[in-house]
Amino acid sequence: MKAEKSIVKLFMDDDPEPFAELEAPVNFELDTRRLPDGEHTLTILGKDPAGREGIRRIPFVVRNGPSIAVEGIKEDAVVEGVLPIMVNAYGRGNQNRFLIEGSETPRSIPSWIWAALIVFFAWAAYYTITYF
Repeated sequence: MKAEKSIVKLFMDDDPEPFAELEAPVNFELDTRRLPDGEHTLTILGKDPAGREGIRRIPFVVRNGPSIAVEGIKEDAVVEGVLPIMVNAYGRGNQNRFLIEGSETPRSIPSWIWAALIVFFAWAAYYTITYF
């Protein structure tokens, strides 16, 4: 006699039709390349042999497209005048070959490094003057 197994239904976002209906335990691969970038929800509906149901929702974010880096303005910033803005978009590209060019976003030097350099050179000047 075969033991009855629980049934698992898998739903994506608000789709009323499951994209898979399988017997538990379930191992599967979710191909996110078929989903648009952005927020999604994987809904798992489990039903045991007695007919009781359980549900679990797992929100996640898909980011298969190129990563976009912006320097010069932040979200919800209050700005005025002319803003120099740098935008870079880069993807993972060919996974078999690593390309340096375009894979990193150039950034300006942070202000704390400028402050540290000024303090260091001021100390060096003071030390040099007091030594001689």
